[in-house]
Amino acid sequence: MSTTDNNRGRIPDISQFSKSHGGDAAKLMPPEQIGREDAETLAGAGIILNDSSRSGTMVVRDHQLVCLTYDSDKFEMLPISAALERYDWLREKYYFKAVPADCDEAVKSCAAQKKPLGFFVHVKKGADVTLPCQAAMYMASENVAQLVHNIVVLEDDSHLELITGCMTHHGVNTGLHLAVEEHYIGKNARFVSTMIHSWGSDIMVYPRTGTIVEENGRYESNYISLRAAKQVMSDPQTYLNGKGASAKYLTIVLGAPGSVIDTQGKVYLNAEDTSAELAHRGVCTGGAMHQGGLLIGNAPCKAHVDCAGMLLDSTGEGFIESVPGLRSHHPDARMSHEASIGKIAPEQVEYLMSRGMDEREAISLLIRGFLGADIEGLGAELDAQIAEIAEVAGHGEG
Repeated sequence: MSTTDNNRGRIPDISQFSKSHGGDAAKLMPPEQIGREDAETLAGAGIILNDSSRSGTMVVRDHQLVCLTYDSDKFEMLPISAALERYDWLREKYYFKAVPADCDEAVKSCAAQKKPLGFFVHVKKGADVTLPCQAAMYMASENVAQLVHNIVVLEDDSHLELITGCMTHHGVNTGLHLAVEEHYIGKNARFVSTMIHSWGSDIMVYPRTGTIVEENGRYESNYISLRAAKQVMSDPQTYLNGKGASAKYLTIVLGAPGSVIDTQGKVYLNAEDTSAELAHRGVCTGGAMHQGGLLIGNAPCKAHVDCAGMLLDSTGEGFIESVPGLRSHHPDARMSHEASIGKIAPEQVEYLMSRGMDEREAISLLIRGFLGADIEGLGAELDAQIAEIAEVAGHGEG
């Protein structure tokens, strides 16, 4: 077993990072006062300031909440610390209920914060929030430990789209990001979560997500990693507790030399007629990439997990490991899985070159098609960065 495998999932010593917390809501910086360079970095991860196409915005910069805007009678968006002070029911019903406070060292570290940093989004019953909300977890300084806790609650018959950008400034390479995300989706509600990660080369990232979906609720998760961190360990847990509840995951990751990326995911299909789909797409130009997903059928259900990887590292040091999994506890659980790892077929490149493309353009186009990134509403800057994944990967192959 390699040293990398021995260190999988091990949380580094937080004391070596700067981790002071505290952000006073009375001292928030308005969006127009965020510097141009920061605004450009945020836009590269889908967070567009001063834009009428967003219904609400929150930005956490290092350890401080620097801006918060929303104008709606359909939902509220608050700092998590302020929401906990305002609503007793938030702590009683939701706080660390989908992600237990003692489940691992990363979550314990977040739970130990006296004043949690992060956001609370609450969508009212029957509300259809037509424009996406957006939130940024932005590490603008070197050697920071950013610990955040976010909670999203959708009441029955409501709808919300949320874009979350987690990123470092382009000059920041070292740091630690620990994040707890809890989602509660009511009956007939629909929540679409798009998360974009764009990290420095020595950032350690440990997201911990729990989602509970009630009857006929729907959860859709899109995760895109634009710049590989040194280590990403993600294993979201989804509980389909109501009849007809569903979940759909799309994970798109670029692995680079020196990175260790572990994207898993478990879905518990606990009620009749629940359904789940997990799709992983990884392009590896180096480093270690672990893809996985476990579907657990506890009732009559339908589910599928698909892990696909494209290995473009010719040095022999990088690798992709794909392990989709199924576990059935009910005779009427219908579940399937598939996994594939390969490279670009030379005949496909030759065909596109015969149509007038050069080799690099042909390879980039094929990789973009493999990733299948067709997610609307993220902005031209992010679309360009998704295309850049294909371009960077194409360089490795060309």
